[in-house]
Amino acid sequence: MRGVLAIRIFSLFAVTCLISGIIMNLSNSSEVQLQTDKFFEVDSEMATEDIAPVVAPEPRDNADTKISTDKSVELILLGAGGFSSLLLGSLFSEIFKITVLVSLLTPLVSKTKSRNDLLTRGRILGYLEANAGIHFSALRDSLGLANGVTAYHLQVLEKNGKIISWKDGKLRRYAISEISKSKLETIRNPIMGTRLAILEVLSNSGRIGISSSEISKKLSISRQLMSYHISELRKYDYIDTISDSRRPKWIITNLGNNALNSSITFDN
Repeated sequence: MRGVLAIRIFSLFAVTCLISGIIMNLSNSSEVQLQTDKFFEVDSEMATEDIAPVVAPEPRDNADTKISTDKSVELILLGAGGFSSLLLGSLFSEIFKITVLVSLLTPLVSKTKSRNDLLTRGRILGYLEANAGIHFSALRDSLGLANGVTAYHLQVLEKNGKIISWKDGKLRRYAISEISKSKLETIRNPIMGTRLAILEVLSNSGRIGISSSEISKKLSISRQLMSYHISELRKYDYIDTISDSRRPKWIITNLGNNALNSSITFDN
């Protein structure tokens, strides 16, 4: 995955900046402390020998020290900013969070393999079989797993062809690889928005049926837009007409009811 490689390179850069900045800062502090100790040591010797104390000259490398200090602060801020950006990105996008987890935590988890790995993957497969299309966070919470553990086992299962995943907005959803094409199509493309509202209106109207103009009035949408959505719903056999008149009344089909129920369950 390109995203995983990019995250690892970015993280390595941030770590390098952070460590380099800290080392430079400690080095500058030690140098300043050493100069101070030397001054007081000389001043003490001169006082012991009854020689008038001399005002310590300004170190010649004060400017260099200041530049070095500024550079170390910049590196520390750059490194901290890099990690902060990863954290913020993970908070706002599940897909980005999964990429970060796979990049940084799964290598650590993979080194702590145990006999429970097969059991955990079996639990995940069983849950995905019963809840196809569930997204990462919901799966993690339902099984009570940690972020890194969940990301690691999902990565292994997908790499071995046991499961599939796809992007859904800011989420990533999962299903077993053996899922039927028709079910997968329904899950990946659930009925939403206006089409979902049309199916709900038709479902409530029962077998009596309702015309396009009546539906458009109920949903407050234009006839042109209604005509488009009706055409799309009919293409998938989600709706049908009672008669072949010029202004037919529409009813919901069994496929439409299944799609409606799947969409409601999917959203929840």
